[in-house]
Amino acid sequence: MAVADDLGTAPLRGVDTATGGLLTARLSALMFMQFFVWGAWNVTLGLAMQTVGIGNLIGNAFSVGPIASIVGSFLLGMAAARYVSPKMLMVILHLVGGAILFVLPSFVTPERGASFVWLLLGYMILYMPTVGLANTIALKSFGDRTDNFPFVRAFGTLGWITAGLIIGWAGLSASPQIFRVAAVVSIALGLYSFTLPNVASDAPRDESVLRQVLCVEAFGLLRQRSFLIFMTCATLISIPLAMYYAYASPYVGATGITNVGGTLAIGQMSELVFMFSMPWLYRRFGVKPLLLVGMIAWAARYALFAIGDGGSSLWAVYLGVALHGVCYDFFFVAGAIYTGTIATPKGVNAQAQGMLTLFTYGVGMLLGSQIGAMLYAQLPAAPTIADWQQMWWYPAIAAAVIALLFQILFRDDTRREIAA
Repeated sequence: MAVADDLGTAPLRGVDTATGGLLTARLSALMFMQFFVWGAWNVTLGLAMQTVGIGNLIGNAFSVGPIASIVGSFLLGMAAARYVSPKMLMVILHLVGGAILFVLPSFVTPERGASFVWLLLGYMILYMPTVGLANTIALKSFGDRTDNFPFVRAFGTLGWITAGLIIGWAGLSASPQIFRVAAVVSIALGLYSFTLPNVASDAPRDESVLRQVLCVEAFGLLRQRSFLIFMTCATLISIPLAMYYAYASPYVGATGITNVGGTLAIGQMSELVFMFSMPWLYRRFGVKPLLLVGMIAWAARYALFAIGDGGSSLWAVYLGVALHGVCYDFFFVAGAIYTGTIATPKGVNAQAQGMLTLFTYGVGMLLGSQIGAMLYAQLPAAPTIADWQQMWWYPAIAAAVIALLFQILFRDDTRREIAA
């Protein structure tokens, strides 16, 4: 099916006919709510858990997301790619997930802490596949116009910012009620998903059910050397990334900053700024420079945290938070576009996006959460700024080493193919 140069004048591949502006608005609303749900509770969960006296379970709580990425990718990957439309999966997963979010606050207590972790795992098994599904719906809806994706994805960042500002403004940064804020939007997104574009599922192939469940076709993309190196480095950089999500909020709180949710939203504000420059940067420089700058930014951020304190070096804390735009956009958004570029010709875009989620938010962040938990366990019960500073040097050094390996080993084969 033809793809129009102007999104508003011809049908898009695998999607309902719609004007370009209306389609963009619909997908922007999708991304806004998708990441509002996550940002409402994820940003300050560590602080909330430390406040109620279950700080020792922070590492386990932030391990459930990675585990859910792995489990959800395998259990739902086949359905997303073959038998159930992406939008109907979004409906089901967000409605059921919203119900679970409503009851989670009653479990965030010292007596029920272990049960809280298990229930959070159940919720995240439902939520994590929706990240890849949202990317798939947007990318397939735009067809060949992948340069429109960063603009739409920017509204996901705006949703995350809005969630952080609301949580901080309402004084809920250290409260378990952050889950109920997320629940309201999750149910709204489940209902809204009925209106999403009917993107076509990946074309079925003559293969066994086991091969479909294991996403063998998508894993076959790893035979390409450049994609294998990208996926390896994406997995490795997600290890130090996990430490930011889990421990940034208690660290920022230890500096004396009271509006933790609002402060961490600065990172998403910078992400929004850089998001709008991504189409031009991707066309101008290609994927390697963007991915490399993103990894270097992770190393710089953690180094800033390692020198930041609540006194004369407080600027380093704010600057480290503000670097999130470079850290996330230059690596994960560019990486999603690169994955789509590699997977689309093979007809396995949905599986490949799910595989990217599996390796980054799954394997990488699971390792990072557990390594972070071990490092946190070495800190005293009430960590001082000096204790936090020492801890942040580990992810700073790790990110720098990964960036060096990527620079040496990765080659962008797609640009060479386009030139030929």
